[in-house]
Amino acid sequence: MAASDWDLKQMPAMVEPNVLVRGDASGFEQEVVAGTHRLKADEPVSAGGADTGAAPYDLLLGALGACTSMTLGMYARREKWPLKRVVVRLRHSRIHSEDCLSCETGGSVLDQIEREVELTGPLTVEQRSRLLEIAQRCPIHRALTAGIRSRTWLA
Repeated sequence: MAASDWDLKQMPAMVEPNVLVRGDASGFEQEVVAGTHRLKADEPVSAGGADTGAAPYDLLLGALGACTSMTLGMYARREKWPLKRVVVRLRHSRIHSEDCLSCETGGSVLDQIEREVELTGPLTVEQRSRLLEIAQRCPIHRALTAGIRSRTWLA
């Protein structure tokens, strides 16, 4: 981990976080607070958790799927296209980069997200194609594919 990613020196306290996550150290169960919304996160029993909430990667996939669906709906409404429903199916896996013909790194393990988008409504082939392009532009997809800078410090 690069020294710029975490820091032991005192940093200013985060006054209003977007999301607060808390849990005791006895297990994996966590409470996720986002504004007035509360979620639970946990690991499945097979990974040592109690399966009381979604696993962290499932929450990440949920964020990408929700953003994709919201972005497509917003675009279709703006264009006055007859999109009735969006279903996004997602899967996370780890792949070896040598198995990935389009990967730029070699000899390492990469995270891979597969995203299938189902569009319902009397859309033309051109509209469906354009919506597939727009799916690539949802803010969460862009953040994940562009890279994210993360800083961590002790409170």
